[in-house]
Amino acid sequence: MSEVAVKSGHPKGLWVLFGTEMWERFNFYGMRAILTLFMVNALMKNEAEASLIYGGFLGLCYLTPMLGGFIADRFFGNRNCILLGGLMMAVGQFLLFLSASVFGTNLSLADTLLWSALGIIIFGNGFFKPNISSMVGSLYPKQEKSKLDTAFTIFYMGINMGAFLGQLICPIVGDVKDVDGIRDIHAFKYGFLAAAIAMLIGTAIFYFLKNKYVVTPEGRPIGGLPKHNVNDDYEEGESQKAIFSQTALIGAVVGFIGLGLVFHYVFDQNIIYSIIYASGISLAGLIISDSSLTKVERDRILVIYIVAFFVIFFWAAFEQAGSSLTFIADNQTDRNFFGYNMPPSMVQIFNGLFVVIFAVPFSLLWDKLREHGKEPISPVKQAVGLALIALSYFIIAYNVKDLGNDGLLAIKWLILLYLIQTCAELCLSPIGLSLVGKLSPKRFASLLYGVFFLSNAAGYALAGTLGSILPATGEKFNKAKDMGIDLQAVLDKTVTPTAEQLKLLADNQISPTNPVFAGFEINNLFEFFMVFVILCGLAAVILMALTPKLKKMMHGVR
Repeated sequence: MSEVAVKSGHPKGLWVLFGTEMWERFNFYGMRAILTLFMVNALMKNEAEASLIYGGFLGLCYLTPMLGGFIADRFFGNRNCILLGGLMMAVGQFLLFLSASVFGTNLSLADTLLWSALGIIIFGNGFFKPNISSMVGSLYPKQEKSKLDTAFTIFYMGINMGAFLGQLICPIVGDVKDVDGIRDIHAFKYGFLAAAIAMLIGTAIFYFLKNKYVVTPEGRPIGGLPKHNVNDDYEEGESQKAIFSQTALIGAVVGFIGLGLVFHYVFDQNIIYSIIYASGISLAGLIISDSSLTKVERDRILVIYIVAFFVIFFWAAFEQAGSSLTFIADNQTDRNFFGYNMPPSMVQIFNGLFVVIFAVPFSLLWDKLREHGKEPISPVKQAVGLALIALSYFIIAYNVKDLGNDGLLAIKWLILLYLIQTCAELCLSPIGLSLVGKLSPKRFASLLYGVFFLSNAAGYALAGTLGSILPATGEKFNKAKDMGIDLQAVLDKTVTPTAEQLKLLADNQISPTNPVFAGFEINNLFEFFMVFVILCGLAAVILMALTPKLKKMMHGVR
C-alpha cells in the first residue's frame, strides 16, 4: 500500500467517506426522528396518514439511488453526484425549516413546503447514497476485497455516529415539551435547521478532502467522470460495458407498467408504493437480461437478488422506529430515563448509540472468525439478523400484552428492543453492502447498489403499510375518555358512536375502528408486534435453509 493507507490497513479515503456519511446521516436521521411528530402535531395529519407518508418517503429515498447510480456510471461520476446530492438534501432541510416556521399562519403553504422538501431530499439522497457506498468498494484493489466486510462495518459505524448525533440534537432542539408535558410545536423548525447545517458540513468535508485522500493505492482519483476511469481493476476477460438489447429494454418498461398496475389495482397499494415494488422487479429483470453476463456473474447477481428480497422484511420491521415505535413512545411509554423525561423522538437514539459501541467488536469478530476459517457466509449472517429482529419484537409483544389502555411501557423494554435490533442490523446491513461489492460485476457496481437499495425501498414501503395498522394506544383512550367516549366499547362494537362523537374522534385523529392486515383485525399492541415476529421469523428460517444453494451460486466468494 502507498502513503494513502493507514496502519490499520485501510485507506485514508475510507475515513473521508466515513466523515462525509456521518454528517449526511446526522441530517437524515435527525430529520427522521421528528418528521412524523411534526406531521401529526403541527400539520394536523393522523398517525396512519403520517406513517404512510413516512414509508413512501423512505421508500422513494431508496428508489432514486437506482437513477443516481445510473447517472454516475454513465455521465457525472461518483464524486459529482455526491456533491450534487449533498447540496440538494441541504436545500430540502431548509424547506422543512420554512414549513415548520409558517404552519401556524399558513397551513396550506406549510404543507406545500413539506411535499417540496421531501421531493428534493428524495432525489438528493438518490444521487448521494449509491455513489458513496460504491466508492468504499472502489478504494480496495481486487486482491484486498476480503477486507470489505470490515471496511463496511467501519463505514457503518460512521453512519450510526451520525444517526446518534442527529437523534440526540434534533429532538433536543426540535421536540420540546414543558414541565407539564405540553409540546412546543413551533420548536420543530430548529431540528430541521440543525439537520440542514449538518448536511452542509458533510458536503464540505468531501469537497475539500476528496482529491487528496479518495484515491487508489497508486494515487489515481476514484469516482471521477466515467470517460476518465481506468479499467485495470476488471477481471481478465470481464466485459467492461453492459449490453442491453432493445427487446430487453422494452420488456423492462412494459414489465414496470404492468407490475405497477397489478400492485395498485390487485394488491391495493398506493401509487408510490406500486412504483417502488414494480421498479425493483423490472430493474432486476433488466440487469439479468444483459447478454454479456457469464454464468458465474449471473449466479452471483441472483444471490444479490435473493438476499435483497429477504432484506425487505428486515427493514419493514426495523423502520417502525420512526413511525409506530415513536408513536408508542409518545403515547404509551414511561420515558423517565434516570430522572430525565426523554422526548419521544429521542428514544430512537439508542440504535445509533449501540451501533457506535458494537460496530468495532462485530468487525473484530468477523476478522477473528475469518482467521480461524469459521466465518459464516454473508447469507447466514443475514438470516441471523432476521432472527434477532423477530426476537426483539417477541420480547416487546409480551411486555405490552397486559398493559391495557392505561398502562405505560417501561422505557427499558424499548431500549432492549433497540439493543437486539442493533445486533441484527450489524449482522445484516453492512454485510449486505459488502456482499454487493464482492459479487457485482464492476460494470454494474453503482447500479447494483441501487438495486440493493431498492430492497430497502420496498422494505420501507412495507414499513409504512405496517405502521399504519398500529391500533389505538393509551393516550388515545384517555383523550376519548375526556370527551365522554368509551373508545374500547366503540372498538369492540358494543357501543355505536353518534355522529357528533365520530366527528370528535376524527378531529382528534382517533379511529373508531381497529386496523386490519391481511384479513385479520389488529385489536391491540400485542397482535401488532406479533405481525413482525411472524414475518421476520419465517424469513429467517427460509433464508437459512437456502444458504447451501446460495453458497454454491457465489462461486467461492464468502
